[in-house]
Amino acid sequence: MTVDGFKLLADAHDYLLTAARGVPGGAWGDPTPCSEWTVRQVLNHARLDQQALTMQITDAPPTGDPFEPEDALADDPVAELADVLAAAATAWESGRDAESVPTPMGPMPAGAGAAAAALDAAIHAWDIAKATGQDLPLTDEMAQALEEIVSRLVDFVRDSFGKYAPPVAVAQSASRAERLLAFTGRDPHWSR
Repeated sequence: MTVDGFKLLADAHDYLLTAARGVPGGAWGDPTPCSEWTVRQVLNHARLDQQALTMQITDAPPTGDPFEPEDALADDPVAELADVLAAAATAWESGRDAESVPTPMGPMPAGAGAAAAALDAAIHAWDIAKATGQDLPLTDEMAQALEEIVSRLVDFVRDSFGKYAPPVAVAQSASRAERLLAFTGRDPHWSR
C-alpha cells in the first residue's frame, strides 16, 4: 500500500484536534494509557513532539521538553495545539519537492517525516480519547496507513531513546489498530 504521508498527517492532526476538543473540562488531570502522564501532559507532549519533529526544518526548537511535558494548560489549549499542528504541516509541506529534509531521526523524504509526525499525533489522539471516555477509536484504516512508518520507526526510537514501552501481547484475532497500539507499548483495551 502506497501511503501519502502528507494526507496521513492531515488525517492524524484532525484526529488529535477532535480528541483535544472533546476533553471534558474536568478531565484534563485524568490518568492516561501513558501511565506517567495526565491528559494535560499527553496533550503537551503531542504538541511539543510536533515542534520537535520539525525543529531542524524550521530552526525553531520546541517550546518545552517533549519528554518532560508540563502538567498545566494554556488559556486555550486547543487553539495552541491547532496553531502548532498548522505550523508543523507547513514545515513538512515545505520539503515536499526536496530529496530529503533534516529530522531528529536523520534525513528522510518529507513525506516519510510527515508520516512519522502522523504516527505521533494519532497515537496520542487515541491516548487522550481513551483517557477521557470519548468514542474515537484509532481506525483500522489509519492503522494500516501507519504500519510502514511504525515498522521503520518504533523500534529505532525504542532502542535509541527508550521512548516506547515494550510491545504488549494481543490475541491473533486482534484488529490492525489493536496490533499497532500494542506494538507501541499500549494496552488496546486500557480503561480508565
